[in-house]
Amino acid sequence: MFQMPGFKQNMIVRSDGPIDLETPLSSLDKAWLTAIEDHYVRCHLPAPRVDDTAAKAWTLSIDGEVNRSLKLSMDEIRKNREVSQTVTLECSGNGRVYSNPTVPGLQWEKGAVSNAKWTGVALRDVLNAAGVKPTGKHVIFNGADEPMASIPDFVRSIPIEKAMHPDTLIAYKMNDVDIPLIHGKPLRLVVPGWEAAASCKWLVSLRLSPEEADGNFMRNAYRIPNRNVAPGSAVDPKDMIPYTALDVKSIFTAPRDDSTFKFGSPIELRGFAWAGEADITRVDISTDFGRTWAAAELGTDKARYAWRRFRYSFRPPKIGAYLPLSRATDSQGRVQPVLPNWNPAGYIYNVIDKVRINVEA
Repeated sequence: MFQMPGFKQNMIVRSDGPIDLETPLSSLDKAWLTAIEDHYVRCHLPAPRVDDTAAKAWTLSIDGEVNRSLKLSMDEIRKNREVSQTVTLECSGNGRVYSNPTVPGLQWEKGAVSNAKWTGVALRDVLNAAGVKPTGKHVIFNGADEPMASIPDFVRSIPIEKAMHPDTLIAYKMNDVDIPLIHGKPLRLVVPGWEAAASCKWLVSLRLSPEEADGNFMRNAYRIPNRNVAPGSAVDPKDMIPYTALDVKSIFTAPRDDSTFKFGSPIELRGFAWAGEADITRVDISTDFGRTWAAAELGTDKARYAWRRFRYSFRPPKIGAYLPLSRATDSQGRVQPVLPNWNPAGYIYNVIDKVRINVEA
């Protein structure tokens, strides 16, 4: 049984060192905004030790292709206008366990995704204070977590266009309280709409550069083929590009797989759908193995980068086994696929979701 202060005991442990925790679907189902203790956790390296004293003395350095290098205290950062964004963060490898053929990496099922409110300051306000030169095309960021054994430092970058977007944050609060250590205390970069590896925890430095970050976590990890490849194929690194914005996706959060219901009663199918930088425009449900589809009801809770709740009431016409399907569509016209676009790392698994239910007399 996983035991760590601040987390529910039913979290699914994918790794206990560094800590990687998957959220059970039943916990995701509870609310549009995921409670902090239910929010999934992804760590590439052990979390640094940051007590309250260290958090107050925390500094953020900005250098590289800027007019003036800065080293900002927490008080100086907080002098900027405070802003908030509700963001659905999803690990790139969410759903990796379903890859066929199998691929290495943490074998996430469906729960490496959560939705939280992040509060802080706009990244562009901090960058503007340093004065970005025209040669500053990428922002390279690093956290206080340190390399261990054969695992290199976790260093990545985002293009200057995404960095200067007003919704990209340097956050110090999560769901209106100080960010907990495991989620990046005291500062976390939050890049809305993009895969969660871009949202660096324990942020200590920003470096403006003409080129994107070098090293393992940009050159090898979090990259996808620039074309369709056959499952199981090796892909030359020159044919890979960084994975950035999330694709369209939906998952059922209730009922649980293999649930049994009595015949004659309606069954509420529930879940969430999200699409990164796009909006969810509809979720369709099929209860006859994809022969016909009907629109689900979308929840009223919404935010630009957050998932949408969907609900659908299903009254089975007879006893037996059923396999309801969910298929999301977004404002860019993207629709969840029937089959995955395979890649060697098992990223972007976003096929039509399903849940098996049984109906008895």
